[in-house]
Amino acid sequence: MPSNRLLSKISKPACSLSFSLPILRVLTMSRLIEPLTVGRVVGDVLDAFTPSVKMKVTFHCNKQVYNGHELMPSAVTLKPRVEVGGDDMRAAYTLIMTDPDAPSPSDPHLREHLHWIVTDIPGTTDAFFGRELVSYEMPKPIIGIHRFVFILFKQKGRQSVCTPALRDHFNTRKFAEDNDLGLPVAAVYFIAQRETAPRRR
Repeated sequence: MPSNRLLSKISKPACSLSFSLPILRVLTMSRLIEPLTVGRVVGDVLDAFTPSVKMKVTFHCNKQVYNGHELMPSAVTLKPRVEVGGDDMRAAYTLIMTDPDAPSPSDPHLREHLHWIVTDIPGTTDAFFGRELVSYEMPKPIIGIHRFVFILFKQKGRQSVCTPALRDHFNTRKFAEDNDLGLPVAAVYFIAQRETAPRRR
């Protein structure tokens, strides 16, 4: 008959596995939302949310966007490729890009400045397959370090999303509420500042 010590060794891995999986999910979500909170994207632009869809943003020359990393304005002149994850091509998503630091981080009285909106992006594809509601405007930070935020919403279906009247004073929260988009499912941001001649080199 097996000893108590042997039974303990056999049963221990099963117990630890059952507890570790939910903890891993929580830690993964925490890692995704934490830099958005530290960078005050959650607060200035968005309410707290749970990331549930993968989004990859890549500018030309394979410049991928990572939270809080700096990109030169000369590297973001053209619209990026935005890949949307998920597991259902029938799902539709809306992508928004804004600058909450316009015209300057110390006096953002134009907050937010809208740079891009694409709607009806099919899941598992990229923004190229969506409908461009507001054309891409390249970042042109003049004063200070600006945050440029990409926000992804899951639509409730193929729905009519209204075109904002202005780029300045855009409000992501209000836009989402007015168009019944709910909370975001993904977000990522980069920072940029005015590019002087020495920095270009």
